[in-house]
Amino acid sequence: MKKHISYSELKTWAECPYKRKLMYLDRVKKFIGNEFTAFGRALHFLCENLVYNKVEDPEDFFNLSFEKELEDAGVEETDLVKEMRAQALQISPQIMPELTKVFGEYEVFSVEEQLYQPIRDSDTGYNFKGFIDLVIRTNDGKFHIIDWKTCSWGWDAKKRSDKYITYQLTLYKKFWCEKYEVDPKLVETHFALLKRTAKKDNVEIFRVTSGPRKVENATKVLTNALVHISKKHHVKDRRSCQFCEFRKSEHCK
Repeated sequence: MKKHISYSELKTWAECPYKRKLMYLDRVKKFIGNEFTAFGRALHFLCENLVYNKVEDPEDFFNLSFEKELEDAGVEETDLVKEMRAQALQISPQIMPELTKVFGEYEVFSVEEQLYQPIRDSDTGYNFKGFIDLVIRTNDGKFHIIDWKTCSWGWDAKKRSDKYITYQLTLYKKFWCEKYEVDPKLVETHFALLKRTAKKDNVEIFRVTSGPRKVENATKVLTNALVHISKKHHVKDRRSCQFCEFRKSEHCK
């Protein structure tokens, strides 16, 4: 029996429980990737290695990773792909300076850290599984959980406050603090936007609030989902059909 849930799975359940069943139980996979997912993964891998000072030539490093991701997704060379190479070249020199600008002096605590923590708020026996992109510690003794997000020009106010986006960091903080027995007051959470089409300031790091009430609300969403998942309630939420990859397919008619 499946005994863990990731935030991606939780978010999919919130969109449509039946879609979550197709993807995570039936293992039906319709979407294998495109130029945008390839770009995001390659840039994410670059960030991961930049913070550990493992990159001599960021352009070459990105291009090699991008080529592999494009090949895996079955994407051929196009004008858009060429534009993306140039955009990555514009973004990469701004990543490390932005970290220093926002946080000052810091030490890297972990990169791509796996979480696999018991969900003590639920009696379903599930663990929470996730990967935290970056955790740093600043001179004031605080820890900062950072998640890289690629986008076009940036996020509007609505997206920045969308609970099903920000709850990712909220739950990462909750389970990271439980893992290390760290006081949540010493931990802050941030998104780092890597803006592909912005004319300037292509890297933006902004703080996401993750106080006790928000942790409580996010935990309620998680435990409620686990109750329904455990009872095998795979209801179709027709409100999510319009943009669903399974719409009018053999899997969901």
